[in-house]
Amino acid sequence: MASARLHPKTIESVKERVDIVDVVGEHVVLKKKGKEYVGICPFHDDSKPSMSVIPGKQFYYCFSCGAGGNAIKFLMEFQRQSFSDVVLELAKKYQVPIDTIEGPQQERLKQQLSRRDTLYRVLKTATGWFRNQLNSPCGENALNYLKNKRNLSDGTLINFELGFAPDNWDSLLKYFVDIEKVSVEILESAGLIVPRKGGNGFYDRFRNRIIVPIHDRQKRVIGFGGRSLDGSEPKYLNSPETEIFEKGKNLFGFDKSTLSIRKKDYAVVVEGYFDVMALHDSGITNVVASLGTALSRNQITLLSRATDSKKILLNFDSDNAGIRAANRAISEVENLAIQGQLDLRVLQLPSGKDPDEFLKDNSPSEYEALAAKSPLWMDWQIDQSLKDLDLSKSDQFQEAVSSLVSLLGKLPQTAIRTHYLQKVAQRLSGGQGRFSLQLEEDLRNQISGQRWHGRSKKIDKPQEISLRERSEADILFTYIHCPNYRSFIRYELRLRDLDDFAINHHRAIWSTISNIEENMFGPEIVEKINRFNDSNNILADVDLIKKLLDNFLSSDNEHLPKLTPLLDVNELRLATLNDPESLIRGALAALEKQKSLKRCRHLIDAWSSQRLQTLENCIASLIVQEKSEPSDSSDMEQRVISMFEDLNNDAINFQQLYYAERKHILNLDQQRCYK
Repeated sequence: MASARLHPKTIESVKERVDIVDVVGEHVVLKKKGKEYVGICPFHDDSKPSMSVIPGKQFYYCFSCGAGGNAIKFLMEFQRQSFSDVVLELAKKYQVPIDTIEGPQQERLKQQLSRRDTLYRVLKTATGWFRNQLNSPCGENALNYLKNKRNLSDGTLINFELGFAPDNWDSLLKYFVDIEKVSVEILESAGLIVPRKGGNGFYDRFRNRIIVPIHDRQKRVIGFGGRSLDGSEPKYLNSPETEIFEKGKNLFGFDKSTLSIRKKDYAVVVEGYFDVMALHDSGITNVVASLGTALSRNQITLLSRATDSKKILLNFDSDNAGIRAANRAISEVENLAIQGQLDLRVLQLPSGKDPDEFLKDNSPSEYEALAAKSPLWMDWQIDQSLKDLDLSKSDQFQEAVSSLVSLLGKLPQTAIRTHYLQKVAQRLSGGQGRFSLQLEEDLRNQISGQRWHGRSKKIDKPQEISLRERSEADILFTYIHCPNYRSFIRYELRLRDLDDFAINHHRAIWSTISNIEENMFGPEIVEKINRFNDSNNILADVDLIKKLLDNFLSSDNEHLPKLTPLLDVNELRLATLNDPESLIRGALAALEKQKSLKRCRHLIDAWSSQRLQTLENCIASLIVQEKSEPSDSSDMEQRVISMFEDLNNDAINFQQLYYAERKHILNLDQQRCYK
């Protein structure tokens, strides 16, 4: 197979599927530096990282030796393989179907390529014809609609090459057949004409419609969208899929948005062509639209490659159709979002408006302000699950619980799931602290497949780690990623006598952190911070992520696999840090509660055994005294009363200690409710 020529579709699919960071990272140790990755160049005797890998451009370059190119070029140079061998290897790795061409196939391919070129030329010519119609007398109403109702500027009309299809059955057909001498077979293949039902001739697909050209990434016209002007259905009519037009692999406006998406490092996806054009017209140009279908995984991949942050905002309409479209888009890529490979958010504009309507009454800066505050997809789906439900009614409460259990059960990371469990429990409980804690536990049990209020729903998930391990991990994660809270955490750990972590790998990580800080500032300073906090917050200046990783790598520390999740940050994980102080207090309270519960059990056990032992000793003492010093019954009765008074005093002391612990536990529960 290696000797046969690879089909261009296979080569193109490999280029689309492969990720240069994955490819180079298999052979070179890469470290993230801003939006790029750097590493030691393997193509010359490199002593310091001089090679940059740029994910947004799928490109690598060495500033010392000048080596550079895409993922295929890297493997050709590194493994000294041919182009075909590298493509085949990558195709197998990324499970891309392999097609080859030989002999007659090559000739057919040449014909296909020539045919595709013809289709591109025809669509480009059609674009010019539609534009001419818009600027002619027959397009007056259409032009008035675009300028006065849609408020689009002349620059936007030109930039998007908008046109008009006259209200005639065969105007375009006659132009191409009579003037351009193009066959009806080519016109039909391009999606411009439709055969009559009786089989007697053809007619124009687009009539009395504003024409919106659709371009591919190379800025070639590949199809059209037509907006009805006379109210006829469908309101929007798209070109059918053709040899050069696949709706699921293209995005409207992507050719005009790529640079802006890279510059702003996020993309906005809207529903309609006019939403895209209205936003571009207002100066917001990092916007695209799907092509009349649900947003696909291919389209999401296309967008994420244009950003380093992988941040994508879905700004669909607020009606039922828009909500369904958002949910379908989320379902396509939720696994990528859960794994932190995609920062997916949902923007819903106030009063149910679409972007085009919103910009008529609001400024572009107001739109961008809302975009900046758009919630993560999980938060949005939680809001949708609780929307319009009356939680005071048992059937609607149960509906909310079932929906939320199904939703939160998708989250594998325990810390993130715990964050959302606490958030959801608070909303379901109406802010009632004790009820919130019980709900949190009940929801967790149902997600774990345990019985919940008479219902059993088995969900095959990894076993939950202990509350202690989870709480200690939350404290360490916050300490590493929230530098301004480090002194506060140290002070609280010492104050509550919790600075000796119980989990072995957590204790090792905390010990390493302490050693790093003591080496920088001295043991006395760190101990002072432990006891008195530090208003100057000098610990905030320590780059713990780099120093921890360097320390663990250089010493080949066995706990490195446990450290990595604490250093890894994605948007879902960062969502747990919206209120760091509450997260810290909640985790500390959970650990302190465990200690208090342990003391309560110890008090009960101690009192039970001591009470029995004391009673036995007292009775034995009375018997000995009675034998050695016989006395009357009243004297013996007084001794017994005195003995039970002593026992009662001991019981009262134990009760006071026990109930003091229980009261402390109630206070800790309030702290766990995140204020």
